Amino acid sequence: MTTAQSPQKRVLIIDDETGSGDALRVQLQADDIDVVHVASGREAIQRMPELVPDVILLDLLMPDLDGFEVCRILKQSPTYRHIPVILVTALDSVQDRVRGLESGADEFLTKPVSRMELQARVRTMLRIKIQYDELERLLELRQALSYMIVHDLRNPLAAVMLYMQLLKRKGALPPDQVRYLDLAISESQKMSNFLDDMLMLAKMERGKLSLSRSPLFIERIINQVRDKFGPLAEAQGVTLHIATTDQPYPIMGDVTLMQRVVENLVANALKFAPPQTTVTVLVEFPKGKEALPGNGAAAGATPNALVRISVQDQGRGIPPDDMVRMFDQYEAVFMKEHGKSELGLELAFCRMIAEAHGGRIFAGNNPDRGAIITVEI
Repeated sequence: MTTAQSPQKRVLIIDDETGSGDALRVQLQADDIDVVHVASGREAIQRMPELVPDVILLDLLMPDLDGFEVCRILKQSPTYRHIPVILVTALDSVQDRVRGLESGADEFLTKPVSRMELQARVRTMLRIKIQYDELERLLELRQALSYMIVHDLRNPLAAVMLYMQLLKRKGALPPDQVRYLDLAISESQKMSNFLDDMLMLAKMERGKLSLSRSPLFIERIINQVRDKFGPLAEAQGVTLHIATTDQPYPIMGDVTLMQRVVENLVANALKFAPPQTTVTVLVEFPKGKEALPGNGAAAGATPNALVRISVQDQGRGIPPDDMVRMFDQYEAVFMKEHGKSELGLELAFCRMIAEAHGGRIFAGNNPDRGAIITVEI
C-alpha cells in the first residue's frame, strides 16, 4: 500500500556569499524541502512571485539591500508578510537582534549555525506556515460557502415578494389583512436588503467590488430615501426631517451604493427612535458653504470633506465603548431599547462603502438626546 507524499516546502536562502549559502543548503537537505539560494536582496524581492517560499533564511550583511531592509519590505507587503523570516548572521549584539525583530523577523540565528538547531528552527517555522495556509484555506471556503448560500436565497425570496405584491394588487383582501400583507412585504424587503449587504461585504472582503462612479446628486438620493421611509416613520409616530442645502459642486461616486448607505443609516435611526421624536437627515457640503444654522455634525467631522451626511435620532444614544465596534460586522452591540444584542451588518456595510469612496463613518451622541452617525466622502 502506497501513501501520497506531502508536497515539498520551499526554503529561500538570501545570502550574497556563495559559500555560506551552499553550507546552509547542505545542512537543510531533506526529501520534503526544496532549497533555493539567491545572492542578493533586490533579486529576491523581484523574484518573490516566482519563488513563493514557505520560509526565508536571510543574511543581514549584504551590499545591495541589507537584511534589515529586505525583511522590512517583505513584512510590509500584504502578499508576503505571512512568510516566516529567520535572520542568519554573524552579528550577535543585543542591538542587532532588537533591530532585526523590529524589522519583522520571526527568528534570529547566529553564525556558525549548528545543523540540528537550523533544521529545528526551520521545521518550527514551516509548521507555522502550514497552519497559516490551512487557516486561509478554511476562511476562503467559509466565505465561498456563505456567498453561495446568500446568493441562492435571493431567488426564492424575490418570488415570495412578487407573490405578495400580486395578492395586494388583486384588492380583494379586507383592510386588516392588507395591513398584515404590507408588514410582510416590508419585512421581506428588509431581508432582501440584508442579503444584498452580505453579498456586497463578501465582494469587498475578496477585493472584487468595483465602484460604478457617476455624478452624485445628493438631493435626489435624499428625496428617494424620504419617499421610501416617510410612511414607515409616520407609522411609528416619528417625524423624518430633512435639512440640506443646494449642492455647490460636482461629486463623483457610486449612486446605488451611496443611496443604500443613507437608507441603512435612516433605517437604523428609526429602529431606535421613540414615538413622538424626530429623525433628522443633515446634509452639508463643507468645501462649499457654511454648516446649516442651528445644526452641527458630530464631533470629529472633517472640514474639507466633499459631502457630509449625518443622521440623528432622539433615542438613548450610543455607549462610548460601542462607538467604534458598532461598525464591525462581527461584533454584537447591546442596545437597551431592544434588550438584546444587535449585529452591526448594516453599519459595517456603510463603513466599507464609505472607505471604498475614500471617506469614513463615525458615531457620536447629541448633547441633549440621541445618537448621530456621520458619513463623509
